[in-house]
Amino acid sequence: MAEIQHPGLNATFKGRRNQSTSVDQFLGIKYASIPARFERAEVVNGFDGAVVDATKYGPRCPQANVDVGHLLRIPEDFRIEPEAEDEFECLNLEVTCPANSSATDELLPVVVWIHGGSQIVTFCSGASKICDPTKIVADSVKMGKPVIFVSINYRLNIFSFGDGKERNLALKDQRLGIEWVRQNIAGFGGNPHNITLSGESAGAIYTHAHLITGPPVKRAVMASGSLYLSSPLPLEKGDGLIKALELKVQELGQASLRQSSVPVLIQALDECNVNTMWIQEEPELEGWETRPEQVDEVMIGDVEYESVIWRNGVESLDGETIAAAFDNEKTWGTQLRKMYQVVGNRPTAAKLGALDLVNDVRYTLPVEIISDKLRSANKRVFQYVVDQPNPWQSSSRAHHAVDLLFLFDGVDLSFNPAASAVGEEMRQRWIRFISGEAPWSFDRRFAYGPVGECKEIDDVQFATRRRVEHCKVLREAGPSAYMPIVFALTAGRINLLN
Repeated sequence: MAEIQHPGLNATFKGRRNQSTSVDQFLGIKYASIPARFERAEVVNGFDGAVVDATKYGPRCPQANVDVGHLLRIPEDFRIEPEAEDEFECLNLEVTCPANSSATDELLPVVVWIHGGSQIVTFCSGASKICDPTKIVADSVKMGKPVIFVSINYRLNIFSFGDGKERNLALKDQRLGIEWVRQNIAGFGGNPHNITLSGESAGAIYTHAHLITGPPVKRAVMASGSLYLSSPLPLEKGDGLIKALELKVQELGQASLRQSSVPVLIQALDECNVNTMWIQEEPELEGWETRPEQVDEVMIGDVEYESVIWRNGVESLDGETIAAAFDNEKTWGTQLRKMYQVVGNRPTAAKLGALDLVNDVRYTLPVEIISDKLRSANKRVFQYVVDQPNPWQSSSRAHHAVDLLFLFDGVDLSFNPAASAVGEEMRQRWIRFISGEAPWSFDRRFAYGPVGECKEIDDVQFATRRRVEHCKVLREAGPSAYMPIVFALTAGRINLLN
């Protein structure tokens, strides 16, 4: 049993201790309360002297049931226990720290983790064991660079999207969680002035949004995502989705989204085929592309096959339909179509070319754009690539989210020495960065894999791993040329079950 008396929160937290790793975890700590559906949350400032049971994970936001092991190819006999869900009690967080960290004199660096899941589901929580940060914290202790890891739960899908009154509630929930960490992490032994904000996929999108809107953090990690992956969209588009869902819940016998039962809301999302959501335009995000990121240094990168999450959708298209998406762009369409080997009467090549374009536009190119912008503002940037394939099914390649398997090692990788070595190296590099050290040479990228080998690479070597020349052409063409093509190919076709 782990225990911390926290004077700032006026509470005694009773958590759990992993005896084999000497890591303490304080789970299900409520950081904010939700006064009513679709309303802004209010931060929790204290517990009135209570003894808080922090031995169990808190409930997550209600959501559709998604097999998170599908995309990750996790063996079917790996048991993922069902997680409790509660619309009004889902704003909780988990603190994973070295044993007795609150009793040390030196405050430790803190990493705040925002999970992904297409902004609709919790993709790989600590409770699932897949993204349990125990091994990261344990390795930090072994390295003599102990860190504290905080994982934030937040509202998802329609509970975050709202019904038009308040928007982007997930972003606002997370902001409260980050502020809670600033105010209270010292009681757990963490340094509130040394925070690394991090996330993967949708979590990286949110991380980027927080860097734009502030307040500043010391450093950040954006893994496989940015606002270029899911940029703020016009309110009219959001209003259209809200109207469709409103009609659906009424069809299912409910008065409105605001008054509907939770099961019917989830059913409406399913029947309306809502498999992703987005950040809606708000004044604080206006002009985000040119606004500075409020951070000192950033680690940013991608995996080799990010676009897998659109594969099933794109493969449902025929070659002529894919080619037509390019032909609608009069200036650059033909050049881009030929560059990506999209030929109408060659359907297999057309589908692969479409996925390559999506991969470059949504992931590879944004890493370069954001890195150049940060460097021009005299920020330190560390770029990486993940090319190590899936540990269980190498034919799936180094696909979207595979880096979670390596980083957390929540599903034992010891059967695959190459994957295990990549995971160990990845944790060490992250820990160095979180601790304020350069994780690798400033003028190099770092490559994880593809055959268990981890090393620094130069620009020439990088060009053998990513479509560098394609990205140069895309950059010259500009978003107005390639984004309509990408929208035509991907709208409504994303899915975590690929």
